[in-house]
Amino acid sequence: MSTRAWTTHRTTPTRAWAADRRELLGFAGVGLLAYAVDLALFTCLRGPAGLDPLTAKALSFVAGCSVAYAGNALGTYRHTRVRGLRAYAVFFAVNVAGALVQLLCLAVSHYGLGFTSQRADTVSGAGVGMALATVLRFWGTRTWVFGGEGRVGSWTG
Repeated sequence: MSTRAWTTHRTTPTRAWAADRRELLGFAGVGLLAYAVDLALFTCLRGPAGLDPLTAKALSFVAGCSVAYAGNALGTYRHTRVRGLRAYAVFFAVNVAGALVQLLCLAVSHYGLGFTSQRADTVSGAGVGMALATVLRFWGTRTWVFGGEGRVGSWTG
């Protein structure tokens, strides 16, 4: 094997890992920002604004999804050509699916397994549910929303 072939073969996985790592870190950073917006807005709408909890959560969820979409479109996946209302609708659907995963984890733990303490609800909904929902959101976002040509990373196959 020539030196050039070995060098190319050896650096390609490293470059792919670096791109995947940038994608993961970008997605996580945007997700943290979106979560902060969701939480802050929910707190304000529920407290000073006096909205009922479901209305406050629905509004804060839409705001968080919008921040996450903008952050991913303009940041993490800025190299893709995917934009527009259709992409946002698919992104929103992926996020709704993630929220349903969190609710399902909570429901199974609380009602199915009988773990009814506040700690158990927090672990199942905000811990296990959030982890599974994040994996689903990452996969859905990179596959269905920004899976087009020019996407950063190498997991598209």
